[in-house]
Amino acid sequence: MSFEIPDPYVWDESFRVMYDNIDAEHKAIFECIFNCAKDPKSAPLITKLYDVTADHFTDEEGMMVKANYSDTANHKQIHKDFLAKIKSLKAPLDDASLKWAKEWLVGHIKGIDFKYKGKL
Repeated sequence: MSFEIPDPYVWDESFRVMYDNIDAEHKAIFECIFNCAKDPKSAPLITKLYDVTADHFTDEEGMMVKANYSDTANHKQIHKDFLAKIKSLKAPLDDASLKWAKEWLVGHIKGIDFKYKGKL
């Protein structure tokens, strides 16, 4: 399923999952990807994207475990795969890598994360 990619690439209310901490973390990941797109030659920005995303995944997965969310194992694997891809990225980022990251985050939130609304 394909979702519209916002331009400029910033979080908006259409991405709200109704958990303030997760929404704030999603905003931070949007900001990291936005910053990588502005300065694709910056290795520290790629590292920050990885770190912010990894921290978010840890928080989100912890909430899933605590709530005994039924799709936790699958969700964790999706996160692991995304982090592996981010870890493999090197500066300068090419347009295809940036497009992939933007599409992945939008699709993940709206296609996967929305499934846990009201369940955590």
